[in-house]
Amino acid sequence: MPDVLVQYEAEIWTSIGETFVMVGVSILAAIVVGLPVGTLLLLSRKGQILENRIVFSLLNLLVNIIRSFPFLLLVVFLIPFTRLIIGTAIGTAAATIPLSIIAIAHYSRLVEQSLLDVPRGVMEAAISMGASVLEVIFKFLYVEARSGLVLGLTTSIISFISYSTIMGVVGGGGIGDFAIRYGYQQFKTELMMYMIIIMVILVQLIQFIGTTVSRKIDKR
Repeated sequence: MPDVLVQYEAEIWTSIGETFVMVGVSILAAIVVGLPVGTLLLLSRKGQILENRIVFSLLNLLVNIIRSFPFLLLVVFLIPFTRLIIGTAIGTAAATIPLSIIAIAHYSRLVEQSLLDVPRGVMEAAISMGASVLEVIFKFLYVEARSGLVLGLTTSIISFISYSTIMGVVGGGGIGDFAIRYGYQQFKTELMMYMIIIMVILVQLIQFIGTTVSRKIDKR
């Protein structure tokens, strides 16, 4: 192991742990909230089984607004809200709030797009068989779209990792923040390159796992 890695080993492991915490909470928020929001975006559209123009318009507008924010500005904008929820706007826990919000908006849109790819006849067949709304969602829509949902989540996770590198502005830490503070700002280019390599390996691993799982569960 290179000397520079040995010198900063404890800090490197801490930064990796911080990244896992931030990204892990974001993934949880995306699945628990983003998946239902994306589903509701589809079902409340015109002509769908839960058609509601007001609900669709409000959700669509909110998702678009959040996604249109430059992420750094969103982090700063949410500082009062983060302080209200966590009690502080500084630290890894505080960093999970803006990350979770962008995660929900990001994944909900991908969920909507994946569900839109499901043939309309699938829902019509389910309804004709007397399926309830929940049965249509869980036994038909999600089953048909599962490959796309996994790929969408994979893409989202990689985006969350990228977003986490910005969280140093609020003391969130993480691999990206470590690379900037200890590598770039202290002119330790070698250390910064090692952190970039770690990030690349992590992203490649996630992409490989996501693509493999998606391929295995694809019904087509």
